[in-house]
Amino acid sequence: MKRHFRIVLGAAVGLTLIPAPLPALSRDAQPPAAPLILAQAQSPEEEELLRRKKREGAKRDEQRAPRAERPAQRERAERPAARERETVKRRAAEPEPAITEERQKRRKDREAIKRRAAEPDTPAIAEERQKRRKERETVKRRAAEPERAIAEERQKRRKDREAVKRRAAEPEPAIAEERQKRRKEREAIKRRPTEPEPAIAEERQKRRKEREAVKRRAAEPEPAIAEERQKRRKEREAARQRAAEPEPAITEERQKRRKEREAAIRRPENAARLFDSAKEKPVRRKPGAETDQPARARAERLPESDAAAQARASTNPVQIGSVLSEEGRRIERPRRERPEVPEGAELVREVNNRFIFQTNNTYFIERPREERFIIDAREVYYEELPRSRQREVVVRSDGTRIVTIRNRWGDVVRRVKILPDDREIVLVYVEDDHYDEVLEWRDPGLDLPPLDLDIPVRDYILDAEWVEDPEDYYTFLDQPPVEQVERTYSLDEVRRSARIRDKVRRIDLDIINFEFGSAQIPESEIGKLEGVAEAMQRLLKENPGETFLIEGHTDAVGAEVANLALSDQRAEAVATALTNVFDIAPENTETQGYGEQYLKVETQDPERENRRVAIRRITPLIAPVASSE
Repeated sequence: MKRHFRIVLGAAVGLTLIPAPLPALSRDAQPPAAPLILAQAQSPEEEELLRRKKREGAKRDEQRAPRAERPAQRERAERPAARERETVKRRAAEPEPAITEERQKRRKDREAIKRRAAEPDTPAIAEERQKRRKERETVKRRAAEPERAIAEERQKRRKDREAVKRRAAEPEPAIAEERQKRRKEREAIKRRPTEPEPAIAEERQKRRKEREAVKRRAAEPEPAIAEERQKRRKEREAARQRAAEPEPAITEERQKRRKEREAAIRRPENAARLFDSAKEKPVRRKPGAETDQPARARAERLPESDAAAQARASTNPVQIGSVLSEEGRRIERPRRERPEVPEGAELVREVNNRFIFQTNNTYFIERPREERFIIDAREVYYEELPRSRQREVVVRSDGTRIVTIRNRWGDVVRRVKILPDDREIVLVYVEDDHYDEVLEWRDPGLDLPPLDLDIPVRDYILDAEWVEDPEDYYTFLDQPPVEQVERTYSLDEVRRSARIRDKVRRIDLDIINFEFGSAQIPESEIGKLEGVAEAMQRLLKENPGETFLIEGHTDAVGAEVANLALSDQRAEAVATALTNVFDIAPENTETQGYGEQYLKVETQDPERENRRVAIRRITPLIAPVASSE
């Protein structure tokens, strides 16, 4: 209402501001008659219009006054910018006639609606409203007060539930007696002594003895187990013999392929010698070694099993004590460097936590710690033992422990895997207790005559490139050494002595293609390890104490020391792939790089066959095996 009133008042003021003759605007002039007539109308709009006209007249009188009598604000209002703003405001306050009429029409409509709302309804409408009000009240009463039938049904069900509860709280006499009887029996059992009856105690002791016997049998396989293995080996040999005599057409085809393989082996005119020990530089042998006898006289019958190969090493069964029986002193961190260097050896260089030594005019590389063993380990700790030895214990997440004992030079003299049930599996064991007291390292192969075997090359070296059936890997690795084993050697003796390694057969993984100067295995080459990995898994399932040596080799291009480090990295890359992809436990694989010492093809040029990795099963060389006798 206030807004509309202002609009009407503005319109009225606009009408009064129509220019008039100057004489009519004099100070002494009397107000016109029209305003008097409007004032007599007694309308609020007209009264407000009169008051506005009076204010405007007073303003004009003030403007006509001399400048000295005007206030300062009036003087500022006379400026041109102020006058323009005032004109804009007046125009904005004066709406158009059409808008004013529309607003007045809407105001009249609202007033009419208010008058009709204030007037009482007609009798018919009032009755209809009262009727609907009564109906709503009736609905509310029905909702607030359920029907009598529903209320009675609810009370009945409530009484039934209470009766059931009373019956459950007060059982029948028979049930109550049975419950009391069982309660008395439980109390009698509690009152009995906590010690079991003699029969129960005997049964428990019997079961404990049986478990201990099972552990002993698992740690030291019985003759029956060894006989069973020999029986399976003979069955496999018989199967191979039957397979070797198939139909004539198949036989001719196989003979043809065999001749092709043998021709491929003999094809290079510059092919290297068969045994790695024959490729080494000449060294002084121990006086008295029977090197002057004919080779044929030194050749002996091949051992039929690992136990037969070790029969000469010890006439009595080896009694191996627990690797944890010797008390040690816990130390914070292991030796990162070799504290002592054996006599006759010289430390040349350290490359990527690998130490390169020179001894007997040849280079040798080794690592003080095997980092593959401690990956994902729950705990690793070290202990100092007497005679400057050190014990490393790696605890896996499943509770398995890998315990390794090294002598003062860092050589591994014992390694045992302890399963969660405390069963110990021997991986490495040196029989000679004085091995760690030797002040210089000497090749034990110098005491042996050169190796000369009267067997086909394919039965001693298996080229993976010519393998047609993955079963050939298992059959080849399961074969015993090619000559007698004088004693169990340390892991480092096997690594350093080519003559000792020549006692066991070799698989040349020439199917793994290493790029020149690289130790990375391309993803496309990983699948080529599947056949030999499955064979290793089968052997580990029969004997968890198996150990496989992975050898790395390079060609003769480049520096000898750099090739030695590169070959060691290649061997470690293959071992890591076997662990990560095929779940071969890291403690069952050992790695060693030999650089360009044992070339497969005698050439100084780049040669892919020389960039290879080889695998040997060295278990009968480093750990005692069960005998069938």
